[in-house]
Amino acid sequence: MILDKINGPEDIRRLSLRQMELLAGEIRQVLVDTTSRNGGHLASNLGVVELTIAMYRVFDFPRDKVVWDVGHQSYTHKLLSGRKQGFYELRKYGGLSGFPKRRESEYDTFDTGHSSTSISAGLGIAQARDLLGEDYNVISVIGDGALTGGMAYEALNNVSQHKSKYIIILNDNNMSISHNVGGMHAYLTRLRSAGGYNNLKAFVKADLNKIPVVGPHMVDSISRTKNSIKQLVISDMFFENMGVTYLGPVDGHDIREVSRILKEAKKMNKPCLIHLLTCKGKGYKPAEDHPEKFHGVGPFDVSTGKPVKPKTKQNYTDVFAETMCELGAADPKIVGVTAAMPDGTGLSAFGKKFPKRFFDVGIAEEHAVTNAAGMAAAGMKPVVAVYSSFLQRAFDQIMMDVCLQELPVVFCIDRAGLVGSDGETHQGILDLTYMSAIPNMTVMAPKNKWELKDMLRFAVNLNRPVSIRYPRGEAYEGLKEFREPVVYGKGECLYEEQDIALLAVGSMVSTAEHIREKLHEKKYHCSLYNGRFIKPIDTDLIDRIAEKHTVLITLEENIQRGGFGEQVLNYAVNHHPGLKVYSIHLPDAYVEHGSVTHLRSILGIDSDSIMKRIREKVLPDIDRMKQSRGNGTDGDSD
Repeated sequence: MILDKINGPEDIRRLSLRQMELLAGEIRQVLVDTTSRNGGHLASNLGVVELTIAMYRVFDFPRDKVVWDVGHQSYTHKLLSGRKQGFYELRKYGGLSGFPKRRESEYDTFDTGHSSTSISAGLGIAQARDLLGEDYNVISVIGDGALTGGMAYEALNNVSQHKSKYIIILNDNNMSISHNVGGMHAYLTRLRSAGGYNNLKAFVKADLNKIPVVGPHMVDSISRTKNSIKQLVISDMFFENMGVTYLGPVDGHDIREVSRILKEAKKMNKPCLIHLLTCKGKGYKPAEDHPEKFHGVGPFDVSTGKPVKPKTKQNYTDVFAETMCELGAADPKIVGVTAAMPDGTGLSAFGKKFPKRFFDVGIAEEHAVTNAAGMAAAGMKPVVAVYSSFLQRAFDQIMMDVCLQELPVVFCIDRAGLVGSDGETHQGILDLTYMSAIPNMTVMAPKNKWELKDMLRFAVNLNRPVSIRYPRGEAYEGLKEFREPVVYGKGECLYEEQDIALLAVGSMVSTAEHIREKLHEKKYHCSLYNGRFIKPIDTDLIDRIAEKHTVLITLEENIQRGGFGEQVLNYAVNHHPGLKVYSIHLPDAYVEHGSVTHLRSILGIDSDSIMKRIREKVLPDIDRMKQSRGNGTDGDSD
């Protein structure tokens, strides 16, 4: 294989064009094989193979710097930069990350994982280069979907003031995660069809250069008037008017043409944007036919493209989707809002049933929230469906535009807690903290699929800001017999005994159920309570727990700072100083990639790890108290 001989840019430059084309095929095979086993982002990576090879042919990495927007299309970059030996451990704990990571390789210039950041970061690197008197190229690769994010336009506006070389590559595949929407999508569609300008330029330049003596001078003269020519062919010169020279569009799968235009951009001592047209999923037919399904995939059968483990039960996203359709049919004021994630959040089903009440705003979480606030202010009941790690991008809008006005916007926060192999940028471990910190916000978490339904029905009629967080994956079906009506600010008693009380929220209720069973096996009494509300916490329930128990253990899939356990502890310290409170939580740290099962174990929030802590810290105290009672003396609960 040609790939076996590639360890860096110098090896790429030794290849012939034909060898590079063969290399592209080999890389695609590795991408398909690896993601079929490990899962990952397939379609986006298949679409940039030739672009990445061409960049390694033209630029001198790692001296030159490339910033990948979002970063989920950097697999080929990793393969070509000396990391192919570890590629088969991609996204596994301790293996290569599925995103660029500075600590992983000097070839990774900037850590990315969220959208629309590459131009800001790339411009900053170019500015630092100039200030330090250094000389290298800076390239930002951004997709057309990421151009729906407002931060990209803030950066483009700033680029207009930059007076030295800086290259932006627009990878235009007509997709983000789902199909693109909005004005920029329409504009790029016009540019894709405006090949006349580039054809005209190439035709005129080739013919004029054939004229002896005067030909090259005429080419120079025409080059000076190229903006006028562009204005005739492309009606709105958006990028040029932003102060960025536009080059393209070019077939992003033609290594020769991509290399040529990269070399042209490299010569420019000013900002320029290269517009490449690519096919998401290129080279693997199932991904080409259904790129949205192969954006992020679990293990699959290469021959068919079908998942290795077909889904047999509903996940929480399915439950949300089903309930939204039921609520939408009953209440015409309910609207659904998503930031380019209709499929991932489950809102696509609502959109098909109620297209006039469905709003996909593109990759623009800030706009999604304030847009929903506007609809709420005018009498609608907006439900914003969003991933936990993406919602934090709109913290200011939640605080100022929703909660300050106490507007009835419902935030349905998917992928809350550990999400696994996507790593630090995608773990949803902060939402209980940042949502609880905002005045007027109500925060809830369901214990199972039925409680998610009940909470969503409750939330759309609460007439105030509310958020419901639930995890990725299969919806828990246990504890079905416990389905008390949702009452504002009230938890739920599942099993009540004495000695030890477990007070859990959301996904950790099922873990607490297993812990209770393990304690029963060891002949210890244990109560189990479902917190339901993280804000406000149920203080009456804590009072009740304190009357019957000496130890309270809180459980949550969130960091400690500002989380559920910290709130319970603060209340207990002030009102029940004799109650010992232990908090089970995630560490105040970024959590790397790995399977959720493995991460829960090493982070100490699975039932076995929690039981180990209980045996070491809690049960000795309980035993001493029991012994004290047996001797007829009073136990010490401190």
